[in-house]
Amino acid sequence: MPDNQNRTTELELSRVVLEILAEMPNGSAAISQLIGRIPQRIALTAEDLAQSETRPNEAVWEQRVRNITSHKNTPGNYIYEGFLEQIAGGLRITEAGRLHLQHS
Repeated sequence: MPDNQNRTTELELSRVVLEILAEMPNGSAAISQLIGRIPQRIALTAEDLAQSETRPNEAVWEQRVRNITSHKNTPGNYIYEGFLEQIAGGLRITEAGRLHLQHS
């Protein structure tokens, strides 16, 4: 469900990332791979597709995907909660992340 500005939330994008990684043979992917797959999984809003004001070469939703690693010390973030782990250039699903998918 989009936020009050009709943008897909970081939490929603994190869930999609978790689902994508669960399907990957080694459970990991580069951020660029995830960004390439997300639009095939969810309907992005016009506001999601708008150019980021702080990252001129990215759409708002792409910035939010990258924010998953930037906000890793924030409660509720999927890295903070132990569902994802940051790897060089990307993310990997953890066992806790796989369990989270099964139970939510």
